[in-house]
Amino acid sequence: MNTEKVTARRLTAEEASQLSLRDGIFVSAELDALSLDCYAPAFLTRPGEKFEGGSFTARTVFGQEVTTLPDDAEGRGIWVADEKGEEIEVLKSAGVLLNLALFVPEGDLGSLESLYSAARDAFGVGIVQRWSEEVVAVPDVKVDLFEEPIRGRKSAGAQNRDRRALDIYPTRVRFLEPSDGWKFIVEPHKEVVDDTPTI
Repeated sequence: MNTEKVTARRLTAEEASQLSLRDGIFVSAELDALSLDCYAPAFLTRPGEKFEGGSFTARTVFGQEVTTLPDDAEGRGIWVADEKGEEIEVLKSAGVLLNLALFVPEGDLGSLESLYSAARDAFGVGIVQRWSEEVVAVPDVKVDLFEEPIRGRKSAGAQNRDRRALDIYPTRVRFLEPSDGWKFIVEPHKEVVDDTPTI
């Protein structure tokens, strides 16, 4: 995690209500269950004038949504860059948390240990961690994944059937989520054959 010192000033609720979606601001960088004593670059999720009750919601450049009351003395508030302001600590960059499912053809525990060691060598011993581990035998086959409305299928060629992904392994389906109101349909993989006549 890298931070930098930025000179900024805190806005009142009235000043925050004049912000647009393009105005760069700083809000608390706190994450769920993780307290960070610094700020993150952000933008309002909608123009300031459209917020009611004095509560503003911003989305940080790291994808976190933060709700704040600018006039709350105990809260972090909303800040903007200002040379006449005070110095605050701003989160410049952070790491990326990856949830990985690794498919190792003819893999065994030795192969997994080798992968783990290589990752630790590349990124650092204290960086790469195994949070949970499950070894599952996976058939070396591919499937086609479709998404369709929960209310039920109509016909295979219906337009309300949206092809979401192709040629994936069955275990990957476990790590995907369907859109709201839709469900996944997994079918045996069929190669797409283009029988369009050519000259």
